[in-house]
Amino acid sequence: MISDILNSLTEAQRALDQLINDTDSIESIHKAAQLLIKTFEHGGKVISCGNGGSMCDAMHFAEELTGQYRKPRKGLPAIAIADSGHLTCVGNDYGYVEVFSRYLDAHGKTGDCLLAISTSGTSKNVLQAVAKAKELGMTVIGLSGREGSPLTKLVDVSVCTPAGAFADRVQELHIKVIHILIEMVERNFFPENY
Repeated sequence: MISDILNSLTEAQRALDQLINDTDSIESIHKAAQLLIKTFEHGGKVISCGNGGSMCDAMHFAEELTGQYRKPRKGLPAIAIADSGHLTCVGNDYGYVEVFSRYLDAHGKTGDCLLAISTSGTSKNVLQAVAKAKELGMTVIGLSGREGSPLTKLVDVSVCTPAGAFADRVQELHIKVIHILIEMVERNFFPENY
């Protein structure tokens, strides 16, 4: 069992090292941070979505912006599409593929930004949300784990973190990217916290 634990940690370390050394990914993270900053500067909000663990990441992203990341500061307008009443109502009435796009139809507007998270980059409801966001004049950041996936092709900024055959390693890098994005936003608006 100890060797399995060490193998798991080593695999995660290799994935992080790969991301650190990927200049295109670092530039994409930089562009995503700039897009978030621009959204907030112009009075927009950020809406995030994903399925399963990616929904948990979307929720974590939003709560760190509305609450605080490291030190107290003003809240920033961010919402995760995670309302169980909405998800089950729309899932029942329209089908699961519409759960995120229908929310954007009600709450999204030009000048807002969508953070669309899908480890595979193929989640139909996430892709539907991207299409709706574009229709509404929103900008879109895609966070995925597979180069060349449909998600990477549809968004304004694609951050892709390929990290092996399984979603867990991708999600571990996604949370790292999410924390970096939040930190970059805070450094811009609340430099006194750093």
